[in-house]
Order: sequence, then C-alpha cells, then structure tokens
Amino acid sequence: MVFRNIFFAVIILMLGWFVFHQSMNSIEQNKYEAIGELVEVDEKNMHVFIKGEGANTILLMPGLGTAAPVLDYEPLINELSKTNKVVVVEPFGYGWSELTEKERTVENIVEETRTALQKSNIEGPYILMPHSLSGIYSMYFANTYPDEVKAIIGIDPTLPQVLDYFNEPAPTMTELMGWIAPTGIARLVMTIMPNEFLPIDEEENYTAENIKMTKAISSWKGYNSNIVNETNEIGNNVKKTMSMSFPSDLPVMIFTTKDAQATIDGKSLEIFYQTQLEKVEIHKLVILEGDHYLHWTQSEVITHLVNEFTQTIESNID
Repeated sequence: MVFRNIFFAVIILMLGWFVFHQSMNSIEQNKYEAIGELVEVDEKNMHVFIKGEGANTILLMPGLGTAAPVLDYEPLINELSKTNKVVVVEPFGYGWSELTEKERTVENIVEETRTALQKSNIEGPYILMPHSLSGIYSMYFANTYPDEVKAIIGIDPTLPQVLDYFNEPAPTMTELMGWIAPTGIARLVMTIMPNEFLPIDEEENYTAENIKMTKAISSWKGYNSNIVNETNEIGNNVKKTMSMSFPSDLPVMIFTTKDAQATIDGKSLEIFYQTQLEKVEIHKLVILEGDHYLHWTQSEVITHLVNEFTQTIESNID
C-alpha cells in the first residue's frame, strides 16, 4: 500500500510538472520573441541575427548543444560588430529556430545555413567563425563553396581528423535524450543546476535579460530530437569530410585553450592544430586562458586579434 501510494504520488508530481512546463513554455515564448529575423527554410522558420557594419561579414557558427547561440555569443557579437558585420544563423533545433524532420547531415546543415543567409540578403564571401563541432561544417562549407568563404577563424573548432588523431570514437546519444526538453526535464535541471546551462560570467559580460532568456530557451531546447540526431551523425559527418583540409590559399586562424595539455603519447590539441595549419599560407594559432567556450571570457582579446588578422588578409590581397 505504501509503495503504491508513493508510485501514484510520483506520477502526479510528474504530470503536474509537465503541465507547468507546457504552461511556462507558452508564457515564455510569447514574452521572449525572436530578437532577429525569422526566414523560411524548407517550410520551417530559421532565426537569423545581424549586428554591425563593415568590410567583413563574420558568420558565427555554434557548437553542439548550445541552446541559445545568439545569446551565448552576445559578448563577442557586441565587440566584433563595432567594426564588422556579424551574423548568427541559429540551426534548426537551436534558439528561436524551429525543429526539422531532416537528418542533421553536414550537407543539410550547411545548405540550410546558406539558404538562410541568401533569404536574409547577406552576401558573401563570409569569414566563417565556428565554435567546437561547427568546425566540421565550416570545413565542408569552405571546400564545397570556396568562392563564398574569405577566411576561417575557429574557436576551439572540431576538425574532421581530430577523432582519428586521438584515436577516439565518435560520440553517440540515445534517442531518449530527445525527450529531455519536451517533457520538462531540461527545465527541472535548469531550476536545480542553472550553472550547467549558463555561461561562465565572472566578468559580468552577460546582461540580466540575456540570462533570463537563456534560461527560458534552455528549458525549451536544452535537448531535443535535432540535437540528438546531430550528435549521432557526427561519425558520418566526419567520414564525409575526413579527406578535406584547409585550402592552402584560405587564411585560417584558430583559438584554443591553454589547458590543452599533451597526452602521455605526446598528442595535444595544440599540436593537432599545428599539423592542420602547416600547408596554409596565411595562418595563426592563438593559445588563450579560458574554457572551451573561449568567447565567454575572452571576447575583447579575440576581437582584437580577429581585427588584426583580417587586416593582414587585406594587406596580402592588396
């Protein structure tokens, strides 16, 4: 009898939380409307955010599972946009973009991004600035559409050869993880452990409004079917791009963390990146203090070095 009562109490609590979650979703989505433009791609809405003007158009590309890319990149957007046109296209399943039924293949993700840029009348060539997993997408983008890419500037980017270099398997995720956001589990975790979702912000680079919106969007999109599918496509996307490398005439700069220590057999991200840049005519590798999300704490430094690098590119063109 006691166990039965406990069981029913748990079920009632779960149902109550689910109803609460759905109600909060409705309230928050009305309160926090998209701060950029929604464009139609494959009959779904994609969110495109633009700020600033300048000779260079920088496309910030988010890492896997970054629930609210525009908000996550805010400090870097604010700095870069002082002298550049900065664009964030939130992929399907992220931020204010809708979910899609299409597989999260490198081809689909890049084509959707290009379509969103074209529909927003944002002309290239672009400086691609990928963080983490989107390094693979930037590699495909640059090799497939070289005329549309002016340079690549990566923030600790994942490149196709990295798994082979470290002899690691591609990560996978159970399909059940796709229910974390719809069922309200993401909201529950956000309530109990908000720091697991929020940027490290000791310098207070993020506004209170940004944090409120990030919490809300993380509750809607913290994990969903698109992110699960994207995770499970990593192995296939790596295989499709494994033979690709940075074109020798494409300027490339990579930021990585100082904590990228060498393994017992002498391998490290720093050494890996050096091997990837060897044949690139104009390149730079920058080691910074900070988290894998270097833009959380190093936006001013990154912007200064990006502007220096783009000036180097222009002087070589002249």
